Amino acid sequence: MAKDLAIVLNNGSVNSAVVTAMAAQKYRPIMIFADAVSTTGGRMRAAYDQQVAHFRPYREYSVPMALAGAGPGQNPSANTDPRQGPNISPQMLDLLPLIALGTKSAAHHQAAAIYLGLRVGPGTDELAQATEYCQIWNELIQMPCGLGEQELLAPLLELEPWQVVDAGFQVAAPFERTWSCLEETSEPCWACRGCRAREAAFQQAGKPDPLRAVRKN
Repeated sequence: MAKDLAIVLNNGSVNSAVVTAMAAQKYRPIMIFADAVSTTGGRMRAAYDQQVAHFRPYREYSVPMALAGAGPGQNPSANTDPRQGPNISPQMLDLLPLIALGTKSAAHHQAAAIYLGLRVGPGTDELAQATEYCQIWNELIQMPCGLGEQELLAPLLELEPWQVVDAGFQVAAPFERTWSCLEETSEPCWACRGCRAREAAFQQAGKPDPLRAVRKN
């Protein structure tokens, strides 16, 4: 088992940058981007490529996945996808092909862990469901799949958006290389729900958004 390797499912979002930075503290990351058709797909892919250049992973892959979404919990709207309601079942469904991809990649590379940027917050019902979901996946990975030393990690699961930002500053996450805008534009609009959610998260964390500084220069 190559304990120095970890798979990181990354879609160019704030969550992705933070979990990749966390993984990089302990492992050599292998970054995977699920290349799905979406209205913000081009900007998310550009942000992913920028994060690859920053982290310089052991390997990186872009995998076409027509049915994959933006990556629930890793969505481009600063950890909170305003397009999703309180029921997280659609999130869990969207995660199925992504986690399966991560598991297969972990087996191929004999990686020790799979990092996922899923975040549902401290809400009792949602957090309980997502926690059980991750536990079931770990049981599937470790028992039927015979990968007893691998584990699925979702370190942002119970955090509020501002706590994700705070955690990201602690691990030097490259926030300037993330994308949150829901519009397919060359620059963030700073007016859509994604941009507003991102701005609120940084304000509540009491931190400046490096992306704004970069765009001003």
